[in-house]
Amino acid sequence: MVDPVAARRLAYRVLFAGIAAFVLFVRMLPLDAVPSRVPGPDFILCGTIAWVLRRPDYAPAALVAAVLLMEDVLAMRPPGLWPLVVLLGTEFLRSREASFRDLPFALEWLVAGGLVIAVTVINGLVLATFLVPQAPAGLTALRTVVTILAYPGVVLIAHFVFGLRKAAPGQVDAFGRRK
Repeated sequence: MVDPVAARRLAYRVLFAGIAAFVLFVRMLPLDAVPSRVPGPDFILCGTIAWVLRRPDYAPAALVAAVLLMEDVLAMRPPGLWPLVVLLGTEFLRSREASFRDLPFALEWLVAGGLVIAVTVINGLVLATFLVPQAPAGLTALRTVVTILAYPGVVLIAHFVFGLRKAAPGQVDAFGRRK
């Protein structure tokens, strides 16, 4: 007999990986020959933060690392640094999940924005330390702002389209595990 809680958890994990694969696929398509003046948001980072803040058990650390490592490989970035920095940030969020569960959305957005800024700055500092070529600071700052502004849209889609909701404070199954 299939445990419905485990099946739901697995379904959301597969959905997370599928959405990330779709975003990567669309980003790889040659849709525009002229680069835009404003960089697009990092939807994978937004989705990862939203998934971890809402239901950390639906986005385990290994899955987050695998998705971001695949993004590094496909985007031809130095492999491993971005996944490590984002993983450290999401583990910070995961360890404080109980306190973040009751936050109003404005404060959640502030926390997510702070995390986006922190991981971007740490990534840039490590790359600069090892003299790895980077995008201009202004372009990176603009992408960070656009990513923070895109977070509410990602959360709305996750909530209304995919049904990703925060766990209620007492929501546990028969064995005491979160549903």
